[in-house]
Amino acid sequence: MPSVRVSVIVIMLLALVGCGGPRAVLGLPGTSSSGAEPEAIVPIFVATTRARSDNLSLPFSAERSKTLNFAKLDIGIPQNHVTGRVEKTGRVPDPSRHFSAITFQPIDRRQEFIRQLNAALAQRAPENREIFIFVHGYNNNFADSVFRNAQIVYDYNIKSVSLHYAWPSGASIPLYVFDRDSALVGRRGLAETIEIAAQTNAKRIILVGHSMGAYVVTEALRDLALRGRTKTLERLGGVVLASPDIDVDVFQSQIEDIGDIPRPFTIVVSRRDRALGISRRLAGGHPRVGSGSDIAMLQEREIGVIDVSDVDGGRHSVFATSQTLMDVVNNDALMRSVLREDEAPAGQTMLADGASVVEGAARLVIFLPGRILGGMAQAVAGQ
Repeated sequence: MPSVRVSVIVIMLLALVGCGGPRAVLGLPGTSSSGAEPEAIVPIFVATTRARSDNLSLPFSAERSKTLNFAKLDIGIPQNHVTGRVEKTGRVPDPSRHFSAITFQPIDRRQEFIRQLNAALAQRAPENREIFIFVHGYNNNFADSVFRNAQIVYDYNIKSVSLHYAWPSGASIPLYVFDRDSALVGRRGLAETIEIAAQTNAKRIILVGHSMGAYVVTEALRDLALRGRTKTLERLGGVVLASPDIDVDVFQSQIEDIGDIPRPFTIVVSRRDRALGISRRLAGGHPRVGSGSDIAMLQEREIGVIDVSDVDGGRHSVFATSQTLMDVVNNDALMRSVLREDEAPAGQTMLADGASVVEGAARLVIFLPGRILGGMAQAVAGQ
């Protein structure tokens, strides 16, 4: 019977990640003989608590490092790229058909890493001198996670300097518990990464975590708060948790420890997220934040919520794959009203019962934080 139970758990975990397709490898120069060129190149800085590896196809392993390792990669976007997809192969990638690493530069010292971040910031237009930190989710090897980061940056047309935080996921379906433990191990490394970003010349830092990576984010914010790193937290210009695989009660405890949360603070939820449904079953029935089971609680805690239940299937990775969501986020005027908390542009949003439905994407529902709703109510009452 134990073997039957293990088999059931593995099947559930397969559904959890929507797995399928090859496990990615970087494909650094010298490993491919095709001579093909990518469509575009996305530079990605990396801070990781993965251990270094001598294997160039995966220069950081699933082993846990007690210290941060740094690197910079140029990731090639293939010529046949379809928006929302990561075209990859488990063999030597063809840069015209697959995501691939064009260059890989290990960086030995923290100060050199900061210097290179500052150099990259200086090359941006003044309004784009910010750092975008992305934290990946469960069951990712290093190539999987960095390719997803590059895809998000490219498809969302992000102009910021991209800083990828890679925590030591086991990159194996049955290792869900190992990954959960690694997420806790990786929180201090992310906290240090945020502190490093705060020491640069960036005007602001945007922090995004997906799935179990969102758990790493909230634990890192809690770590910074409990150690009194107020100045570092003040440098955050926005936090987004996409499909967070976090127990609702644990999340409330984390938020209480953090205290004055970074603003804006936004969570992407979906009632149709099967992965989080299975995670809930594995956790004994405790609801996950990303399932949208308690939106009112999030609003009361000054957190904005984007409900993508009815957008492009509402899947676990919809934040990275949905053209609808990309179109909405690239509507700069609208995002200023929702995520940057400016005055809402006329005709762009409709407010009803605390929900804002976006014109042109009527299935996307945005629940604004309580303080914004209160301000709008006061403004309406004063008219």
